[in-house]
Amino acid sequence: MEPITLTTERLLLRPFTIGDADDIHAACQDPDIQRWTVVPSPYSRADAELFAGELSPGGWRDDSMYNFAVVPREGGALAGALGINRGNLPGTYEVGFWTAKEYRGRGYMTEAVLSAARWTFTSLGGDRLEWRAEAGNTPSRAVALRTGFRMEGEQRSGLLNKGVRRDAWVGALLPSDLGLPGAHAYLPATA
Repeated sequence: MEPITLTTERLLLRPFTIGDADDIHAACQDPDIQRWTVVPSPYSRADAELFAGELSPGGWRDDSMYNFAVVPREGGALAGALGINRGNLPGTYEVGFWTAKEYRGRGYMTEAVLSAARWTFTSLGGDRLEWRAEAGNTPSRAVALRTGFRMEGEQRSGLLNKGVRRDAWVGALLPSDLGLPGAHAYLPATA
């Protein structure tokens, strides 16, 4: 897929470029990003260059993951990163994100996730967008809840982070949660 840019009221979600490596490197020095996400720890300049220059463009090329640099429309440093990854089932995708420390608490990531979710459902034909985070990552859970994800439970040993299996919180967002049609009919379980 050709990389695209999404625009919200306050943000641009655009493909990463190698020019983002300094901002990525700086943001990923935050102990919270290293603790709660799967970024390498310690996080080197080479890690940022690999992500921005190879992994992100490669995901767009092979239609496996769509990584967005989240930046304020008025300009400024990188506010965060958001990725949409293809899931194991057709029409299923997973969202992951982090927010740079200086941009937290402004609702930027909620705005970005909502925009990316709409794009997933309308342009990718997604029927289900999954969110998962390590149990205890309450800021990520708060973003998911504000975006409209329905919490589905906790998976024991549901994540592998830095060589350690960890319990995960899981939630999902469906097109109907945003007032959008799905690509396939959905028949919820009845009691």
